[in-house]
Amino acid sequence: MTGLATHVAGHQEVFRRPGHFSAWPANYGLWVWEDEVVVVFADGRLGEQGALHARDKGHHFRPLQARSADGGQTWSVEPFAGFIPGGGSLSADEHVAMELRSGGQISDGEIEPLSMPIDFKDPEVAVMVARTGLDGRARSWFYVTRNRGRGWEGPFNFTGLDVEGLASRTDVVPLSGRHALFMMTASKEDGTEGCCLCAETTDGGLSFRRKSVLPFDGDGYAIMPSSVRLPDGSILSVVRRGKGVDRPGWLEAFRSENEGATWQAAGIPVADTGIGGNPGSLALLEGKRLAIVYGYRGDSPGIRMVTSSNGGRDWSESIDIRRDAKLPDIGYPRSVVLRDGRLLAVYYYNFGRERFIAASIISVA
Repeated sequence: MTGLATHVAGHQEVFRRPGHFSAWPANYGLWVWEDEVVVVFADGRLGEQGALHARDKGHHFRPLQARSADGGQTWSVEPFAGFIPGGGSLSADEHVAMELRSGGQISDGEIEPLSMPIDFKDPEVAVMVARTGLDGRARSWFYVTRNRGRGWEGPFNFTGLDVEGLASRTDVVPLSGRHALFMMTASKEDGTEGCCLCAETTDGGLSFRRKSVLPFDGDGYAIMPSSVRLPDGSILSVVRRGKGVDRPGWLEAFRSENEGATWQAAGIPVADTGIGGNPGSLALLEGKRLAIVYGYRGDSPGIRMVTSSNGGRDWSESIDIRRDAKLPDIGYPRSVVLRDGRLLAVYYYNFGRERFIAASIISVA
């Protein structure tokens, strides 16, 4: 094992309201421009406690976004500045009652082809991927912001990408100005979630094609990739694995040496993410240093991380970022590297009642 020294500088509450269920930044995105940070998440209502969640499925899970002007120290909350096709919830059909789900209510013309190409190397541009549900009927689209989340253009189709059951979150690997890989989740052949694929655009998002499928043994699910391009040009992708809500999950890694054309297994950075599992957020630090932040849903639930000093060839033992949650209904982190080199992780959390959005700033040396 090879790891890096870490220090947690502190935790902040990003958004917390009594009676609310605010969650799942991993389903949306987190972006940084110098000291300005924006995160998008879902906000709903608390309900009866289930096996994991305590959400009220009779209310929409509406997207909100929070903004920090000081690198994650303080936050203000604002409406999501984009159009939501099909209703009031975004990327949350599985969390609301059937009559509130957007999948069956999207009208013709609500999701259109992109007309202005994206420059994926423009530091002012950010892309967010959204979806309806999780199964073989799921549909995905994307948004673009060119003004730091003050307005989101879209939603836009993945034109040319003929894949059924596309249930993707944001995971974009820029290769050049108009060339990027979108690492995506799709349903399996039987219509259940899911497996991971690599889609490619070479014209700034005007059109897409399926480039490859990540290796998958077909047992359980492989979803929610988090990917980075390393200094040597290879791409590392960390995938959430699991076999159901009542069994422990884990994180599995894959590497491509040819810009996503083929993938090779690259080990298991995290062998246990707790019952039901949790996605990891992979971040590239200076050089080949890497960190994966994830929620742990087992005993003593909390936010954890593993690090690597050799480009993901080896990983440290698990490191606690915090472990003061009362219930395992936590996690789904996003992380970005701040301009001072520290890592900012945003996730959802609880102290036994409302679910809220929190952030931690971590020094990794």
